[in-house]
Amino acid sequence: MKLQPVIKLILTLVPALLLILLLEGTGLAQCAMCRASLAGSNNAFFIRNFNIGVLVLLTPPVAIFCSIFIILKRHSGESEQQAQDADK
Repeated sequence: MKLQPVIKLILTLVPALLLILLLEGTGLAQCAMCRASLAGSNNAFFIRNFNIGVLVLLTPPVAIFCSIFIILKRHSGESEQQAQDADK
């Protein structure tokens, strides 16, 4: 019976990943100042590496946020379960 949460997770993640892949071009955007300074550059290799660097620097904050969210979600579920057990 533990298969149902896995299927629910897959059905949530697959559309999210597809949406991310469709919007990939907007995900590689920089701030206005970075874009202005790179617009004058004709070095496509440098611009591509700069965009990858922006994404790499974005990874730790997103991972920290997601970890905190998951921990809070798990603990809130446990406290609700304990409250229901105490009511019985």
